[in-house]
Amino acid sequence: MFGIHQALDKAVYRPLAMGYQHVVPKPVRSGFRNFLSNLTEPVVFLNYLLQFKFGKAAETLARFTLNSTLGVGGLFDIAKTKEFKLPHRDNSFGDTLAYYGVGPGPYIFLPLVGPTTMRDILGGPLGGAVLPVAVGNPFNDWRFQFPSGVINGLDRRAESDQELRALFGGAVDPYATLRSVWLQHRAGEVSALRHHRVELQSPSEFDDPLSDPDASAGAPSESGAPELQDPMTDPAAPAPAEAPH
Repeated sequence: MFGIHQALDKAVYRPLAMGYQHVVPKPVRSGFRNFLSNLTEPVVFLNYLLQFKFGKAAETLARFTLNSTLGVGGLFDIAKTKEFKLPHRDNSFGDTLAYYGVGPGPYIFLPLVGPTTMRDILGGPLGGAVLPVAVGNPFNDWRFQFPSGVINGLDRRAESDQELRALFGGAVDPYATLRSVWLQHRAGEVSALRHHRVELQSPSEFDDPLSDPDASAGAPSESGAPELQDPMTDPAAPAPAEAPH
């Protein structure tokens, strides 16, 4: 799947995304991005309620209200300005499942979806169904869903182009590199979300996602930087040679 995605990305996705970035002015792209992001706030709000984080739920509701009114339907992110200080926070049903101790399951890579886990795949459709079920038209109409999905996908691909080029530029195994970085980042998100509920955490969630049976020595640490071994403290390192008398 990763190989198929890389081939399609080189031939189709990236050229279209970079063309979109080149043709569509930045203020228009930002407006689309803000509008689509604002539509995710009800899902974020609902998940904070399910996690009993009522303060963050109230902030999310206030953010959605401000951007939907003063922000002209979400085209402008008014809520994050210094007057209101209400930044966007990601929260999904996959996060809620993790909050209540559901483990991530196997790592999966899917074309158009990218890296994910079984837990996040199960939570994704629930989030996507909130507006179509609760509101209905136009969110349940393919004439809205298809173009909004295309625009969102092109924008995300264009915005992440430099990061992906840097990530894959010196990678010996691009698949293993992406898997390691993504799993480490996702584990950090879950850890931050559940720092008051560590007792329910699945032990596998905090296993080192960078551990790879095929990886050679010198893998990066949890911080993302290579660990430097000190021969004076590393029991596996050879002892320094004694100076001649």
